[in-house]
Amino acid sequence: MKTLGLIVATIVFLSGCGSPLRDEPSTPPLRASEGQVAMGQRVFMQHCHQCHPGGSAGLAPAINNKPLPQWLMKFQVRHGLGAMPKFSGKHIRDDELDALVVYLTKLRHDTE
Repeated sequence: MKTLGLIVATIVFLSGCGSPLRDEPSTPPLRASEGQVAMGQRVFMQHCHQCHPGGSAGLAPAINNKPLPQWLMKFQVRHGLGAMPKFSGKHIRDDELDALVVYLTKLRHDTE
């Protein structure tokens, strides 16, 4: 019984750890006219937007407030974790994946 209480307390605690701004853009509108940013936006709209609308939470968690390193974003896309499907090189080419990471970095206004 003690274990069940600990599990419930952990879930409640972690559910309150989200960013209060996760659905509100913290940066000005993104200019996607740059080559890689524009390509990354197209890839995002085709493969990611359905679950992460505009980078916010939807069917999946928000990704516009996660300061992940670029290598980890690529790993997540290629291998999928949890409910996220994996996207092989047949679905998203390496150059498209690079552009997607550039787009996501600009989307969250990260200065890596």
